[in-house]
Amino acid sequence: MEDVKRPAPTPEGTDAAVAATANIGVVGLAVMGSNLARNLASREGNTVAVFNRSRSKTDELVAAHPEAEFVPAFSYEEFAARLTRPRTAVVMVKAGRPTDAVIDSLLEVFEPGDIIVDGGNALFTDTIRREKAVRETGVNFVGMGVSGGEEGALNGPSLMPGGPDESWVTLGPILRSIAAVAEGEPCVTHVGHDGAGHFVKMVHNGIEYADMQLIAEAYDLIRHGTGKSPAEIADVFAEWNAGELESYLIEITAEVLRQIDAETGMPLVDVIVDQAGAKGTGAWTVQTALDLGVPVSGIAEATFARSLSSHPEQRAISRTLPGPDVHLEAADPDAFIEDVRLALFASKIVAYSQGFDEIRAGAAEYGWNIDLGQVSKIWRAGCIIRAQFLNRIADAYAAQPDLPVLLTAPYFVEALGRAQDAWRRIVTVAATAGVPAPAFSSSLAYYDGLRAARLPAALIQGQRDFFGAHTYKRIDKPGTFHTLWSGDRTEIEAEDTH
Repeated sequence: MEDVKRPAPTPEGTDAAVAATANIGVVGLAVMGSNLARNLASREGNTVAVFNRSRSKTDELVAAHPEAEFVPAFSYEEFAARLTRPRTAVVMVKAGRPTDAVIDSLLEVFEPGDIIVDGGNALFTDTIRREKAVRETGVNFVGMGVSGGEEGALNGPSLMPGGPDESWVTLGPILRSIAAVAEGEPCVTHVGHDGAGHFVKMVHNGIEYADMQLIAEAYDLIRHGTGKSPAEIADVFAEWNAGELESYLIEITAEVLRQIDAETGMPLVDVIVDQAGAKGTGAWTVQTALDLGVPVSGIAEATFARSLSSHPEQRAISRTLPGPDVHLEAADPDAFIEDVRLALFASKIVAYSQGFDEIRAGAAEYGWNIDLGQVSKIWRAGCIIRAQFLNRIADAYAAQPDLPVLLTAPYFVEALGRAQDAWRRIVTVAATAGVPAPAFSSSLAYYDGLRAARLPAALIQGQRDFFGAHTYKRIDKPGTFHTLWSGDRTEIEAEDTH
């Protein structure tokens, strides 16, 4: 996005003379933008201006939905003229330069007090940059996470808007009208300023990566351990979805596993190439966590597992590597499946806990006042990671808003206590049989790392001091110390600024 100055007033002329009748507009009418525009138009009180760079998409949307309160526009000038003040535009275009280009074009026709909302999957640091630049013009800029995919955009998504408080006065009622609803509450809240909304959406997607990988590992273990068919395993997931694992991802897993390929008659899951794609938000979550010093090992392993799956050339030449002769074959299939269920539940708790840790750390780093309990509530419906136990997360933060580790809330302590023996058995049998379960394993290692009275990091700190004079602290007295490792190994107190 170019440096921007105060925007020029809407030009006079034919386009500017069009009556302003729409209270909100959508720019970018691909599937997500079109569905969000239809959602907006279906709510009482909303009239929606729609604009796309390619006129044909605008014409197609309006023609396909004559019942909708759409006001088509065919230039940015006309789009601005169609909007009542404060003009409010939701941008639904590809992240990166296309988003910057649309923002620049809107700033040419918008005025101070107007609102630009980026509803794409933008990197939060880009949103911080854009908000700062746009703020100088007097226009309000909002980065908003939108979760729920095409169906959510149409029927009710989970919405995570950031941006200035002033924008929420106008946006709040509109967004509440289109958001998913959980237990009578709309799944939207003003997350925080500048990049907060896109930061929370980024972490949401990181948790999604972990959740999907854990479910995939559970499926793989059951298939190896019991010999059940995909359709039979679908029944297992459907049963799980009636209990404490109830969630959107568990529900759709059963549907995916039941699907038969029309061409071959095989289970569709056996026809699909085992290479998982990614669009970058998982990697952003992990990279940002590294910058913040927050361990999100479950999310990281899920992201790396996708990367590994996408290197068929490496996997092909590695199949001759030696492995165990043991085969994973459960003596008691029902007991084994229950162990997998408990291991999945425990590992999912870790994934969510790590994600909320990152949100808390990001809020501290960037000066955002993010209510973690509210975040868990707006994820209860509409979004991909909606799950029954998000209510328990909300309860945990309601009881202790400054809870340092989500795992230590009473509900999760009890759940992990029930699950840990099964969790350990599953990780053990997977390793023994050579069945990869990286997200299960890393989640358990993280859990045990939190529990440990003393970690081997003391040795690492000694090594760092040996080769780089990085200093260390002692358990028995204050201060920072350095050992002169050559000669008589003399210890000296180091400068505080070392």
